[in-house]
Amino acid sequence: MILPNSNPKSFNPLIRRIKVHASLIRRIKVQTLLLLFASTLVASAQTEKESIQTNINILTSEAMHGRGYVMHGAEQASIFIQRRFREYKLKAVTADGSFIQGYSFPVNTFPGKMSLSVDGKELAPGADFLIDAASTSYSCTDKPVKTLDLATITSKGGWRKALSSFKEQNVYCLENADSFCKVFSLRPTEFAASLPRGCYILPQKSKLTWDVAQDTIEATVFYVRKDALPAGIKSVTVNVESLFVPKERSENVLACVPGTVKDTFIAITAHYDHLGMMGDAAMFPGASDNASGTAMMIYLASYFASHPQKYSILFIAFSGEEPGLLGSAFYVAHPVVPLAQIKFLTNIDIMGDATDGVTVVNATEYPAQFELLKKINDANHYIPVIKSRGKAANSDHYHFSEAGVPSFFLYSNGGKGFYHDVFDKGEETTLANVDGVAKLLIDFIGGNTNP
Repeated sequence: MILPNSNPKSFNPLIRRIKVHASLIRRIKVQTLLLLFASTLVASAQTEKESIQTNINILTSEAMHGRGYVMHGAEQASIFIQRRFREYKLKAVTADGSFIQGYSFPVNTFPGKMSLSVDGKELAPGADFLIDAASTSYSCTDKPVKTLDLATITSKGGWRKALSSFKEQNVYCLENADSFCKVFSLRPTEFAASLPRGCYILPQKSKLTWDVAQDTIEATVFYVRKDALPAGIKSVTVNVESLFVPKERSENVLACVPGTVKDTFIAITAHYDHLGMMGDAAMFPGASDNASGTAMMIYLASYFASHPQKYSILFIAFSGEEPGLLGSAFYVAHPVVPLAQIKFLTNIDIMGDATDGVTVVNATEYPAQFELLKKINDANHYIPVIKSRGKAANSDHYHFSEAGVPSFFLYSNGGKGFYHDVFDKGEETTLANVDGVAKLLIDFIGGNTNP
């Protein structure tokens, strides 16, 4: 645990808050299981789209806490997926007969207070501002703000001089930080990591997009919508509680539908984790990314459980994707089903709306399988278009592909553009053409991915 800006007295409220959170876990599990029971009663009679929407709604509910690392949100999602696998009578592939593959990783979290007031105006966490995911705890009341326009800094020497002038006791508003990063080819995370201990306000002209950090930085950095800030900021009041967890326990969830050829597998994968909570008020539901892909995988599990194929169908729901494809990396390093036995893998991520069809990553690497996918769609007109893309390390297919497992990554094109924000809610997914995507994948997988 790293709380550089806290003393023992200020640390006590966070301990109390964590204890309160722990006391709620049992009640949350009960609520989740009740929700699962209610949804199971209607699942068998649903169409593809209805089934996917039902599971999206569950995965994005408040009981899941954004499927992240506060209030055991990811754990609740894992429990739900395991429940579905048991419901469909899928078979375990682990040595202990469970549906989970456990591992751990470090993560920075924000389980407590998360507030920012500028000149007496309380800003909305998630909607008006985000905190850099690696930030440390910080608190102050009506502290004066010094403003620096980074557009006036034109050299690295000038930036080093500016950095040396920052004082921990001050709060700084750094104007045009986004343009500064572009000029000096810095990622926002690199820029934030370069700042010394203290509090910084970075006005943002572009969309606010959050992430997950596996480490911490010295500073506490806020990305704030420029139009939410008054001109000439005078003072701020800040209260942020961070908690660094060096070994966050996590798990992949996996099961299979045995085929007549039991030692050869077609894999269907999706990541179920998301960003979780930013403080005790802002939740990131992650409907499109990737409750939708997880819901699609669950639907395919229900279908193939009733329609066994020649080859066994392996289903893997990964955790740890948002911090850096960690669940899939762990599986590839510690395969439960040997990688050589996986004939083809299809990874599904972002399935909230396929108005404009889907894009296939690795299409150029496996042209025969891509042509099969297009041939199926041309014959049945499931979706408007299938676009080709080359290699990319942008989802959980990547580590498998690098290890020699033939792999596709499918994501949909369309929707409202909500991504890694508090607005990616279940009710915002239109699921346009997603039923067609489900039929396309069933035919593709049923064809054993051979042209």
